[in-house]
Amino acid sequence: MKVLVTGATGFVGVRLLRELSHRSFDTRIAVREHTKKLFDVEAFSVSSVDAETDWKAALIGVDVVIHLAARVHVMQDIACNPLSEYRKTNVQGTEHLARSASVAGVKRLVYASSIKVNGEETYRGVAFNELDEAAPQDPYGISKCEAEQALHRVAEETGLEVVIVRPPLVYGAGVKGNFVQMLKVLAKRLPLPFASIVNQRSLVYVDNLVDALIACATHPAAPGQTYLISDGEDVSTPDLLRHLGLAMERPARLFPFPLKLLTGAAVSVGKAEQLKRLTGSLQIDSGKIRRELNWTPPYTLQQGLQETAEWYRDKHL
Repeated sequence: MKVLVTGATGFVGVRLLRELSHRSFDTRIAVREHTKKLFDVEAFSVSSVDAETDWKAALIGVDVVIHLAARVHVMQDIACNPLSEYRKTNVQGTEHLARSASVAGVKRLVYASSIKVNGEETYRGVAFNELDEAAPQDPYGISKCEAEQALHRVAEETGLEVVIVRPPLVYGAGVKGNFVQMLKVLAKRLPLPFASIVNQRSLVYVDNLVDALIACATHPAAPGQTYLISDGEDVSTPDLLRHLGLAMERPARLFPFPLKLLTGAAVSVGKAEQLKRLTGSLQIDSGKIRRELNWTPPYTLQQGLQETAEWYRDKHL
């Protein structure tokens, strides 16, 4: 089986390529010209991912496309029209790739979407599932939702097998964004006012996500399905910080603080969204992929957090 991976230079893409190699898949990547030399696999250059991308050469002989390339979510987008910019890559670029894949005879496309299609938060103890009505709330989530809708149209019109995967926050060695910021704060041994937070969040370790993507690329029951992916073990923010701190040998210094006062302080300094991610709940029911594809995460939450914390400790401390 020949697999084309887009977004191969990204956090998930690098780990996916490694695992595909370990499993002896015939792998090809589509990357920007200046990054081709970084990989020891067949590479085709694409200048961008949009409605004009020329995919012909990259798709020759390909059986499955795993589409990771995207305009990613950022906390403070400086684009004049963020939704328009997201749509160029995430909607128009994805639909164009799918139609090009169908013309080239590709059998299946696995699309890395986002749990933000479902929404931003859940009530504690109530998990998102695949039957929930989509409720994206920001330009990134809207673009991912629209991309999914476009892929369903392509599948119906062309027969291309489409599988959609919606992960929550992905973590592991090399993680960036809010997760690495937590590690930085823990490393400094700063006291944190989060001991009173009572929430639950689903996460997915990068190698668990990679394993799920490969299952979606190969399992005969996957076409036409949407799957929510997680480690299967939810964690509160205080416990997450404690686990990471212990693994880094920098025990978390947590103290209780009223949430209303914490929220007011965050609003005053423009950090309300970041605080919401730390204090709110976002839970995922990943039972569907377990039942239909007989998929089980190969790594536990504890193993994933341990690996992530040790990576940061060894690299930065």
